[in-house]
Amino acid sequence: MVDQNDSEKGIMEKMEAHQKGELHRAFSIFIFNSADELLLQKRASSKYHSGGLWTNTCCSHPAPGASITEEAEKRLFEEMGFSTNLQKIFSFIYKAELNNGLTEYEYDHVFIGTFDGIPDINPNEVEDWKFVKLEDLKQDIQEYPERYTKWFLICFPKIEQYLNHGS
Repeated sequence: MVDQNDSEKGIMEKMEAHQKGELHRAFSIFIFNSADELLLQKRASSKYHSGGLWTNTCCSHPAPGASITEEAEKRLFEEMGFSTNLQKIFSFIYKAELNNGLTEYEYDHVFIGTFDGIPDINPNEVEDWKFVKLEDLKQDIQEYPERYTKWFLICFPKIEQYLNHGS
């Protein structure tokens, strides 16, 4: 768990933090190819929340006291089967109520990177993947927001703002 300044204030199991709506540290990764398309993953249907929904390339929670960048790189490889240099671009806090009574209340560290290959997905984590043009993605989100995770709907506009304005 962390405070509003991202200082660690204790340790709690991930599920308990989501049940109690406690602020905790997370990271979100957005990978683009050389055509400026975003790599999305469809979460495995077996996930305990938000299964079967499209979301950013990878997201998770770092271990207490661990390097967030190293944890992000490790998790990207575990879920998507590739490594690339990640650049942290910003952090923000968000809160999202999920359909199953859980709450995502996260101090989210956002990373970007590039990759032009074919992911080797972990089927326990990822059901499908695709590269998508940002304009097509924006239109699909407007028409079918229920296809996407709550946190992706919150974070994607911030990514767009960063890409358009650099902050």
